[in-house]
Amino acid sequence: MNWSEFFHMGGYAFHVWSCWALSTACLLFIVAFAKFRNARIKRDIARQIQREERHQNNS
Repeated sequence: MNWSEFFHMGGYAFHVWSCWALSTACLLFIVAFAKFRNARIKRDIARQIQREERHQNNS
């Protein structure tokens, strides 16, 4: 088996590689979305802590 045959996939190359690319794109999106959401949640928690500290200091 040579590399050309491997990449051609017996005539199913378009289907195989497009599915692989779509799956990879979805996984990358999920990872990026989780990282951005995690950062937003941490920022919101930090703001909440600051509000609570200000409220305690003013009381």
